[in-house]
Amino acid sequence: MTQAVRAAEQLTDGNWHRLHPATPLLKGGIALLAIAGAIIANLREALIESFFGGPREEDPVSLLYRNGLLGWALLIALAFVLLFVLGFYVSWRMHEFRVTEDVVEVRSGILFRTHRKGRLDRVQGINIMRPLVPRLFGAAKLEVNVAEQNANVQLSYLRSRDADALRRRILGLASGKRSEALVEGGDAATARAVPGAGAGEGLPPVHPGDSGPAAARLIEERAREFLAPELDPDAAPPESVVTIPLGRLAGSIALSGFTIVLALVLFVGVPIVVATGAYWVLLPVLPGLVGSVGFYVNRIVKSLRFSIAGTPDGIRVGYGLLSTSNDTLPPGRIHAVEVLQPLLWRSTGWWTIRITRASNSSTPGAAGQANTTLLPVGTKEDVTRVLGLVLPEFVGETSTALLLTGILGRGEDGDGFVNAPRRGRVLRPFSWRRTGFAMDSNALLLRSGAVWRHLVIVPHARLQSIALRQGPLERRLGVNRIQAHTVVGPVDTELGIVDRETSVRLFEDLAVSAATSGRIDRSHRWAAAAEPEVEVESERESERESERGPLLEDSTVVEREDVR
Repeated sequence: MTQAVRAAEQLTDGNWHRLHPATPLLKGGIALLAIAGAIIANLREALIESFFGGPREEDPVSLLYRNGLLGWALLIALAFVLLFVLGFYVSWRMHEFRVTEDVVEVRSGILFRTHRKGRLDRVQGINIMRPLVPRLFGAAKLEVNVAEQNANVQLSYLRSRDADALRRRILGLASGKRSEALVEGGDAATARAVPGAGAGEGLPPVHPGDSGPAAARLIEERAREFLAPELDPDAAPPESVVTIPLGRLAGSIALSGFTIVLALVLFVGVPIVVATGAYWVLLPVLPGLVGSVGFYVNRIVKSLRFSIAGTPDGIRVGYGLLSTSNDTLPPGRIHAVEVLQPLLWRSTGWWTIRITRASNSSTPGAAGQANTTLLPVGTKEDVTRVLGLVLPEFVGETSTALLLTGILGRGEDGDGFVNAPRRGRVLRPFSWRRTGFAMDSNALLLRSGAVWRHLVIVPHARLQSIALRQGPLERRLGVNRIQAHTVVGPVDTELGIVDRETSVRLFEDLAVSAATSGRIDRSHRWAAAAEPEVEVESERESERESERGPLLEDSTVVEREDVR
């Protein structure tokens, strides 16, 4: 059993544990060191100027030195430093966490105590962040995303070599496995999933007072962590891994809206200013132009080594060069998926994928975008592979053809989608041909947009309610708007200009499918023993006949009470 697996077992034994010893320094001590460095720098200048007899500026340190109060000031500063160090130490001692088979808990605080608890059956994902400075200390931050607003549980910081094994252990408990079941095969699986797991074993023992082997081992361990690939090759099947080449990443940024605005400022705005002589206009613009360089560098550096892969614990999204982050999404935690193609990407055939989740990490995603952006830029083949990881029950031979029609189709008859009626072109003159929907036994597909192409996929099991609306103009045209409600997120799940009679049938079918899929869904405990299979299609058909009712004239909503 590797050292990481043993540590993960100990940290999930239900007892309270403390965080990494360097946590106080990483969370506040670095700022204290910066302040101390500034004071020492001013003191050094004052001593040098006094020794060589040069002119001294009247700064606070020089004033104290001239009045003979520098010694007392240093004693007071030392007392404050000791007080801060003591406070950091006590804060670290009072900051504890524990993981049981049902919850993960964190309690902290000296004068004002806080106690945060997250249920494992509501875990939406686990993110491991390794900022540059904590990586130098061999530390990482683990954040458990729970399905509520501001309900995430953070463990800042853990030993980096233990973070991946602990995440795997927590996800195993969240899947419905018991602790004893996680031990079988966990050693080999974690060794494959954790880069360098067990690599520290077998090194020469460290003797007290002998700092040579300890220093060499520490340097070797840090170097191994920095040079290890973001995704270990044995952690996921190669055919499931999706990466972003550097050229495509740079091209997507160059074809972004920010680049277009910047080009207009440089090649149109600046010549106009020079020609008119109104140079004062450049004063508020220059800081933005300088900051744009940092914007591009930051987006590229954060997106390097980007990868999406299917692992036994769920979908793993990793990225970063100096500061790294990887997020694991368990099965069934994605409520809606949107495949989007901006106008400028039309010629390159690139797409981006956004998702709606019940909870999000506090750390920005790749390319500086929101962490709801699952794939910043990818080809048609990348989109198909990622959707196969996100919605494996949906992507099949028939559904893949429907998916390609959804993202590339122009709204022809017989393409598998129920398209908007021609009379709806008054409401959407450019995109009415591509406005339509399709539905199978697992998901609802909504297609829209002619300039910016959109395809939204909503799994039936994630539907929370369905709404059917009709305004005055829509009533006149005989069309409705239908919306599949999920948790709040960036994906818009409303579809306009649906034929009125067609929308009523879709409304009724979705109401039955949502209720049926919700009853048989077991994704909250995906590894638990499955219950006897249900004849889904026959049950849906019988419920369609019994549950259909009259449609309200302006708005009708069916809601599910069970919301995960």
